[in-house]
Amino acid sequence: MLDVLRRIVQEVNGARSLEAALATVVRRVRKAMRTDVCSIYLFDPARERLVLKDTIGLRTQAVGQVALRLGEGLVGLVGQREETLNLEDAPSHPQFRYFKETGEERFSSFLGVPIIHQRRMLGVLVVQQQDKRRYDEGDEAFLVTMAAQLAGVLAHAMATGALNQPTRADGMAMFKGVAASPGMAIGEAVVIAPLADLDSVPDLIPTDIDYELRRLQEAIGKVRGEMRRTGERLANRISAQELALFDAYEQMLADAALGQEVEKRIREGQWAPGALADVVRRHVQYLERVDDDYLRERSADIRDLGRRVLTHLQEESPRTSEAFPERCILVGDEISVGMLGEVPREKLAGLVSISGSSTSHVAILARAMGIPTALGMVDLPLQRLNNAPVILDGHRGRLFVRPDSELIGHYREQIAEEQALAEVLEHEQHLPSETPDGHAMALMVNTGLTVDAVAQLKPRIGGVGLYRTEVPFMITERFPSEQEQERLYREQLEGFAPLPVTMRTLDIGGDKDLPYFPIHEANPFLGWRGIRVTLDHPEVLMVQLRAMLRASRGLDNLHVLLPMVTNIDEVDTALRLLDRALVELGEEGEDITRPQVGVMLEVPATLYQLKALASRVDFFSVGSNDLTQYLLAVDRNNPRVAELYDACHPAVLAALARLADEAASLKMPTSVCGELAGDPGGALLLMGMGFDVLSMNAPSLPKVRAAIRRVSLAQAQKLVEETLPLATPTAVRAHLTACFDAWGLAHLLPPREYGK
Repeated sequence: MLDVLRRIVQEVNGARSLEAALATVVRRVRKAMRTDVCSIYLFDPARERLVLKDTIGLRTQAVGQVALRLGEGLVGLVGQREETLNLEDAPSHPQFRYFKETGEERFSSFLGVPIIHQRRMLGVLVVQQQDKRRYDEGDEAFLVTMAAQLAGVLAHAMATGALNQPTRADGMAMFKGVAASPGMAIGEAVVIAPLADLDSVPDLIPTDIDYELRRLQEAIGKVRGEMRRTGERLANRISAQELALFDAYEQMLADAALGQEVEKRIREGQWAPGALADVVRRHVQYLERVDDDYLRERSADIRDLGRRVLTHLQEESPRTSEAFPERCILVGDEISVGMLGEVPREKLAGLVSISGSSTSHVAILARAMGIPTALGMVDLPLQRLNNAPVILDGHRGRLFVRPDSELIGHYREQIAEEQALAEVLEHEQHLPSETPDGHAMALMVNTGLTVDAVAQLKPRIGGVGLYRTEVPFMITERFPSEQEQERLYREQLEGFAPLPVTMRTLDIGGDKDLPYFPIHEANPFLGWRGIRVTLDHPEVLMVQLRAMLRASRGLDNLHVLLPMVTNIDEVDTALRLLDRALVELGEEGEDITRPQVGVMLEVPATLYQLKALASRVDFFSVGSNDLTQYLLAVDRNNPRVAELYDACHPAVLAALARLADEAASLKMPTSVCGELAGDPGGALLLMGMGFDVLSMNAPSLPKVRAAIRRVSLAQAQKLVEETLPLATPTAVRAHLTACFDAWGLAHLLPPREYGK
């Protein structure tokens, strides 16, 4: 049965339309389960009815005509309860309702399962049997699995217009991802794929089939020419048998082979790169399954040829700056920094990606540049998004496809208000971050990118609370040398001097891999990351520490921060390496002052070792993002559970309040760097708890400064007292909103969600 299910899923995913996918499901499921009827009902929010959309076994004239309210009939009961219903004698059930149009009085047995996507009921999948039959556990499991697969297909159909969004009746579609950079943008989607990556080519409908056919033939011609010339160059250096491989490559590219198949796919409605990728993948999958070793090896040849042709196809249609719309929302399976650079900055309005995380290099860069970004949109169908009008809400990680005029008007108003507020707040950015009752709250910036405008930031901040040293490592093809690192660190230390600059030692692992030092783990966030990596590779850490120390020569504004600490032993080992680096540099004639050293509190275990840590280091820095993630056991980069991640969870706030109290009793300076510090409401809570320093991304500074300058320390302390007893994140957020409303500061919070 598993093989049957796999084949059905492949057919459904390969269907060219929603109607074709539904027809495939009802036909194949009925056959696989050896039953008389298979039907699909989809929920129509405009009518608030479950409508029969396709069937095998019931009368076809009932399709589109039979519609049931939630709770009406057996199908409506399944939809209302969102539970499986398995009946041997359906007509005897009190909820049974007979529809003359369907002719279902002939059927006794009934098995219905809800089709659910992201907690929304999209429809009901039903099988029926004329004879009395109790469907067994295997039957139930098969149909539930099929419904789960169908839910994904329906989610894709939302964006194509083939299926209305479950919560709206106007054909709009809304997709959820992980909010990676705040802000809002209205624009046009531009789908982009990595160069020569067959697995990342989106499906796009061609506007000119003849043009696609022409450029395919030109690309194939160029590759055949390359193969011929390469063979001629190597003719005297390789054997005749090896030389024959180039002839084989040319034959594969001939009109009667790959080329003809790709042309057929183009005529069926696929652009040239997508058609090529489809055909190559099909051949590769077939060859990889055969028993013959020689044929299996040829799969690599097919893939290589496909990449070569794709490279020329992509060269044939390069995007110029004029080719991008004025308000470009860049959309892709995975967006790299290189792709980001293809779009002129003045036209780049937002970023959306199926993969990626809020701590990836692109996300960090987007926040530094102030570009609204949502990542991890796993259900986003790229096939038909190109050139579609969209709205991106980076505050909540939402993408609206084909928005109506009402929604566009709402977001235009919100964007105008944010721009006006930014202009107003700009005038007070050089004023001190001090409360009305005289409490000075130090604000620092998180950095690590050359795009940060040092000259502009310096008068506005108390220093750099977090310099991410891994960013330079992520944009090179090897580990940077000691001299290269020294030059980078010196620029930062000089640029902000005499303000302190806190440099975090290399923090890779989790979702931050280096291209030349990949880390593949089943559970990377609980694995080899942060100080665990650098202590296992002291040669890497020693080079970095030496570079930091040499860069600080004569400036003395370096603070060193150790990430992902779990055990006291890790701190002791790192301190020994730092002392060794100081000794080595002293022996080389360098006179360098020992920097202050701090520990990042992001693993919950450190909250119970504060006294021991305080006896070894000079300061604490709370990584609120990871601390929240680990306290709540929620992968914040997983869009399926991202809504459970909330730094305003009562448990997180209680842990932070206790941490602040204990750090104060230990007389240990403690900062918070993370998204909570950059949230005006979160910043006031942290100030009221007693934290000394808040560090955030530069775009968050104006609103946080404005909140601190308008709310007294006494009010912030009272806010903490009122908030800590609250039982849910929703209650906490509601209370923060109510207080900001009462203080006349509602404009400093993210705009309210549309319709709420």
